[in-house]
Amino acid sequence: MVRYKNINGDSNVEAYNIEDTFIDFKFKGTAKIYRYSYNKAGSANVERMKKLALAGDGLNSFINLNVKYKYD
Repeated sequence: MVRYKNINGDSNVEAYNIEDTFIDFKFKGTAKIYRYSYNKAGSANVERMKKLALAGDGLNSFINLNVKYKYD
C-alpha cells in the first residue's frame, strides 16, 4: 500500500492501493482494509477516489459524503 500524503493533515486515511476496478484503503486506528469497487461504490466514485488519493487531499471528505458504507 502507498502512504496517503494527507496534505492538510486532517485525514483518517492512512494508506491506499489502486487497481483497475477498485481502490483499497487503510484508515488510521484500524487494521481492516476497506475496498471500494466499481460494483458497490460505482465507477465514477472509484475513479474520483483514485484521483484524490494520488493528489493527497480531499479523500476522507469524499468518502464520508459519497461512499461511506459502499465498501465491499
